[in-house]
Amino acid sequence: MSAKIITIAQQKGGAGKTTIAAQLGVAFANRGRKVGLIDIDPQGSLAMWYEVRKQLVDEAGGGITFVQASGWRLATELDRLKRTCDLILVDSPPHAETDVRIAVRGGDLILVPMQPTPLDLWATQPTLDMAKKEKTPALVVFNRTPAKGKLVDAVRKKIQQAEMPVAAAVLGNRVSFAASLMEGKGVLESNPRHTATKEIKALADEIAVKLGF
Repeated sequence: MSAKIITIAQQKGGAGKTTIAAQLGVAFANRGRKVGLIDIDPQGSLAMWYEVRKQLVDEAGGGITFVQASGWRLATELDRLKRTCDLILVDSPPHAETDVRIAVRGGDLILVPMQPTPLDLWATQPTLDMAKKEKTPALVVFNRTPAKGKLVDAVRKKIQQAEMPVAAAVLGNRVSFAASLMEGKGVLESNPRHTATKEIKALADEIAVKLGF
């Protein structure tokens, strides 16, 4: 078995990388995929979510395998999980060039979460440049997106002008995403009829098509 690897990367902190990693992990596990999560962020937020998940959901982590790794161990853990998983999601830290580059180099797709703000827009380009240098496809994902507003429209226009690869699926600024993580779950499990669930399913669908699985 050779897993597909998705690295979630963004140089700006607070973009929602960990939230997206956990939510997509649950979404694909719910489809019967064997999912591996790797946390290479020293902050360890994904690790804390997984510990809650083991206690409140089940000891097996709800069909998700979890590993914390960095440095030389990252490539080793990626190779190990490739043998047992269908999909591996790597939650990367901001401003950690070496680890992120290893994860980007080994990935099949780089997801770049971006809130529709000028600061996020400016911070996104270096990650896309890294993906291009490593010849790994990238996809910008709008996250914590307000329902409407002039700023959102302005950022969208800038992205179109820059010809950035952007996902059609958009994740809104919804409390349900964070609330589900408090329970060690994904929103798909905690609130299956919520709009947030529809959004994460749409993103998972788009990724599945892009990766051909």
